[in-house]
Amino acid sequence: MIIGVLTGGGDAPGLNPTIRAAALTALAQGDQVIGFLDGWRGVQRNNTISIDLAWAERIYDEGGTNLGTSRTNPMRSEDTMNAVIENFKAKKLDALIAIGGDDTLSVAAELSRRGLPVVGVPKTMDNDVPETDYCIGFDTAVNTVTESLDKLRTTSASHHRAMVVEVMGRDAGWVAGIGGVAGGADYILLPEEEPDLEALYAHLETVRERGRSYALVVVAEGVQLGNMPLPENAKTDAFGHVQLAEKAVGETLARLIEERLAWETRSVVLGHLQRGGSPSAFDRVLGTRYGATAVEMAHRGEFGQMVVIKGWQLSSVPLEGIAGKTKTLDPTFIKQARGLF
Repeated sequence: MIIGVLTGGGDAPGLNPTIRAAALTALAQGDQVIGFLDGWRGVQRNNTISIDLAWAERIYDEGGTNLGTSRTNPMRSEDTMNAVIENFKAKKLDALIAIGGDDTLSVAAELSRRGLPVVGVPKTMDNDVPETDYCIGFDTAVNTVTESLDKLRTTSASHHRAMVVEVMGRDAGWVAGIGGVAGGADYILLPEEEPDLEALYAHLETVRERGRSYALVVVAEGVQLGNMPLPENAKTDAFGHVQLAEKAVGETLARLIEERLAWETRSVVLGHLQRGGSPSAFDRVLGTRYGATAVEMAHRGEFGQMVVIKGWQLSSVPLEGIAGKTKTLDPTFIKQARGLF
């Protein structure tokens, strides 16, 4: 077979182990592997490299994606979709493995709908792709948040400050919730819930009354604080998503805490640190299993499907069933976390 591979959307630790496993599995069966550079932009512009053993075998511990990525959306016009289809056919692809989050997989679903052989692999540090327990990059991101909270605790204690830590998460609070609990946060604000600032203030007062001179608050970037407006001319990406860094939710929350409680408060935006660095052992293994399974699915002709993991078992679900949907943080976990505050 001639198998294409691309990585789209935001980078995440674990992409290179996924690419590696897909390539090694395909090459072992005599397949030709073509890498499209910078996600759907590479397919749109026919920008490719040939992936051989020497290119692929040593990238299991590297962060990011050696194929590059972008937030290119070929569905914005019929001309760009036609370019993608024409280049797909020009390369004589028997299968295309699209590794990405909701936006990347939405394009994959549309190509599948138009009859092209596509297999999806869920990647997003937000862990919000439905029908799978884990997405590539999530575990490493949570570890980064946890380690950051451990470090911020000592500086907060030294200066007797409250610290607001803004983490990624547009519509789902997986990183904020899991990372916040693992890092011992005093309070966590999630996109799944309407923020109760009065409850936050009351809890921080309780913390201070117990004699502690510092506090850590985690907030997901997608949290809406009241009627806080977006800046004029806020930037959006190719899929129409507002760039949430412009909301400055962490900075705004820190200011509100300081004004209300007269407690010196600082904000830290972890931002792209959550995406960077070498993947955790879990993300390396997850990516390896996803990449190998995607090639196996292609050889079985299981197209229009996305590989998923539930428990420790791998299976697949239709791409059309996950496109445009979001997996939010489990309500049971949220309830348990609330009991800590």
